[in-house]
Amino acid sequence: MRLMRSITLAALTAAAVFTLIGCGASAQRDNSFRDAGSASLSEESAEISAEAKAGDFLVSGQPVYEYETQELWAGRDGNRIYGVIYIPQNAGTQMPAIIYSHGFGGSHRYGIQYAEAMAARGYVVYCFDFCGGSPGSRSDGSTLEMSLFTEQADLEAVMDMVRSLDYVDSDNLFLLGTSQGGAVSAITGAAHPGEVKGMILLYPAFIMVDRANELFQSPEEIPDTYYFMWMDVGRSYFEALLDYDIYGAIAAYDRDVLLIHGDADGIVPLESSERAVEAYASADLKVIPGAGHGFGGEDVRTAVDYMTEYCNSHVN
Repeated sequence: MRLMRSITLAALTAAAVFTLIGCGASAQRDNSFRDAGSASLSEESAEISAEAKAGDFLVSGQPVYEYETQELWAGRDGNRIYGVIYIPQNAGTQMPAIIYSHGFGGSHRYGIQYAEAMAARGYVVYCFDFCGGSPGSRSDGSTLEMSLFTEQADLEAVMDMVRSLDYVDSDNLFLLGTSQGGAVSAITGAAHPGEVKGMILLYPAFIMVDRANELFQSPEEIPDTYYFMWMDVGRSYFEALLDYDIYGAIAAYDRDVLLIHGDADGIVPLESSERAVEAYASADLKVIPGAGHGFGGEDVRTAVDYMTEYCNSHVN
């Protein structure tokens, strides 16, 4: 699939608004979020709000680029990884790149608002589906096989693919992740600090480790299949998180990190990003007043402005 879009005509899909997901019948399920009155971490539970024109998100005085979109596959351990790449036109022979990682139960579609905005600014952007990332994922794999670390392996494979593209400046590769995808981006960047120029983490779900340890005190307690929030996951999803020091792991990344979090997030508390700032050698936390878990409307504009300033200031 090849599409040419003009940024002045493109529609920018607004960020997801998270809603509570009703739990279906299952012998094993997690009700902790529901009982607390919180919304699901799932991005597939979102209601898409009214579209905003992409031109509304442009920065005064900055060049505006048309961009082309293509379906593009990566691979990992025999699994095919589906994604869509946004390629700015006439922005240079080699361009900086951003890889977007979606949250629990989400898909590449939830990166559209950021991909369109950043492609218009001259960044190659790749949005992909994690293997087993949701029942509707276009990538291979089952949700019963998915974990934080299989998603890390997916992202590493995607990084290799994107860096190999002749129109990508491999020295200027950024990771952008939302919710669980933010946590995946964080541990992946920490494992490859020399390859990742910068990271933008939107309401990263570092709290997933706490949730796993609240649910299960030992591997023996974890069932083979567990209905978590709104979809079935497998034993490996939780087992890998028991006693895992995620803040210690992310601290290995010694370059600048940008975190963006709403102070009304009822799913991933702001305190988790504040703790991450303490763990990192160099991190800046931007707090959006009144924003919840998932940005919409003016909050998208604010987030895009923050990430644009960050990326522009870190590109060689």
